[in-house]
Amino acid sequence: MPVQIPGEDAAYRAARDALLEAERSLRREVERVAALRRALPPGGPIPTDYVFEERAPDGGTRPVPLSALFARPDKSLLLYSFMYAEDADPCPMCTSFLDALAGVAPHVRGVLNLAVVARGPIDPVTDWAAQRGWDALRMLSSARNTYHADYLSESSDGAQIPMINVFRRDGRTIRHFWSSELFFAENEEGQHPRHVDMAFPIWNLLDYTPEGRPADFFPQLAYEDD
Repeated sequence: MPVQIPGEDAAYRAARDALLEAERSLRREVERVAALRRALPPGGPIPTDYVFEERAPDGGTRPVPLSALFARPDKSLLLYSFMYAEDADPCPMCTSFLDALAGVAPHVRGVLNLAVVARGPIDPVTDWAAQRGWDALRMLSSARNTYHADYLSESSDGAQIPMINVFRRDGRTIRHFWSSELFFAENEEGQHPRHVDMAFPIWNLLDYTPEGRPADFFPQLAYEDD
């Protein structure tokens, strides 16, 4: 490559050029996988038009069917399952992810329908969202339906699972398109079952550093220097 960083020597440039080719290869692989994802055949129709709850402008609550989440009918709907159940604390990892997603949301508003759904009651869910400044995220509760259990977001014993599910309209039918099922895939040695890394800035930022991803680091709800 016709670039040079101040102070580098020939050994560094040779290693960096080799890494650059690996990075180019990774980019091609990411694009290849995305193309495979886009080429998935039609998924199954939703078994019911799940009715969620959200906080209304007057401070009360209102029902919202899944079909109504398609504010832009011709665009896909992405639902993130937030690990925040009744009588539990919000998940720190999910909270970190949603901190980032809240910043992205205004940029994708015109090309994607986006919402976050938690198993817990709507009041604590929306209160937590307000505390974190997630004004751009549509927060929903599935406390009164089986969405979480049906779409891989809750185990048989009620444990919460962080999942992305994507839905699309097929005429009058709403079909499932894709889930972040990598969460359930058999782990390779030394690999953590992170399944949304491509959309999670923390891990990608750390991968740019010589220290990499610390084995003992996970996002927290608050830090000592806050």
